[in-house]
Amino acid sequence: MAIRPPLLQRGDTIGLVTLGSPLDANTINTRVQFLRNLGFNIVFGDHVYSYSGIVAASAQQRADDLMNMFRNPSVKMILATRGGTGVQTILPYLDFDIIRQNPKIISGYSDITVLLNSLYQFSNLITFHSLMLIDFRPETPGYNFNQFFEATSTLNSPRMIQNPPDIALRGLVPGNVTGPIVGGNMTSLVNALGTPYEINTQGKILFLEETHSPTTMIFRYLTQLSMSGKFQDCLGIIIGECTNCPASYGTTYEDLINSLLVPLGKPLVSNLTTGHGFYKATIPIGANVNLNSTENTLTVMEPPVS
Repeated sequence: MAIRPPLLQRGDTIGLVTLGSPLDANTINTRVQFLRNLGFNIVFGDHVYSYSGIVAASAQQRADDLMNMFRNPSVKMILATRGGTGVQTILPYLDFDIIRQNPKIISGYSDITVLLNSLYQFSNLITFHSLMLIDFRPETPGYNFNQFFEATSTLNSPRMIQNPPDIALRGLVPGNVTGPIVGGNMTSLVNALGTPYEINTQGKILFLEETHSPTTMIFRYLTQLSMSGKFQDCLGIIIGECTNCPASYGTTYEDLINSLLVPLGKPLVSNLTTGHGFYKATIPIGANVNLNSTENTLTVMEPPVS
């Protein structure tokens, strides 16, 4: 069984880190104030505000910030400011044994995907494909906060992950499977193939989402994942949104799912509102979930926190 980090409560301390691309100081400061208004204390990594071109700081510096948060006993949750690019460069500098010994909630999505899955694979830690600092603002829908805090601040179990009203999950291949859930952003997962941090989907339920990629690129991603055995190894497949993903050659995102994934015969649902879209379901990476693509339900079988 994967390690469940301690739950988050109002008054706890959140450790803030910039692990990929830089984020402007004004955005950081306004989002931090939002968190403080919610009742949380904030500790800053040394390079939260850093700017070094494509990435905020060197890989070693960004990794050190993350490790310092895991070592800090006062920090209950680690929150990425944003994704962007470059997160995978910190992975060789992480001490997965120390992380395993100091479990904490860590949340993010987009380029943070590769970190979330690596922490599960190498530290056996449940992580959260969910909100980043940029999402803590008044414009964020209540659904996103409800999803986040129900997953990180309660022991409710089992917990159904449901889309907002009037946005239905679509079952494309019927079935019923239970296993640990892994995955996230397609770009991040494909970029890690052929490295020591390649995602392990064997006996897992794989979910995927993407943003700002034409369907020619999605075709490449799905083909690469397939040729790497990721769909053959998995128990079932959950497809999230592809936000701002224009059709190419008259072929849509949905067309690719139907032509490339449905024929695999694995239990398959699509249209989960998670990732880069307006609505963001919270997915606990490494937790056991039940995917019932006959009834179109997704259920977290155990509390992802303790």
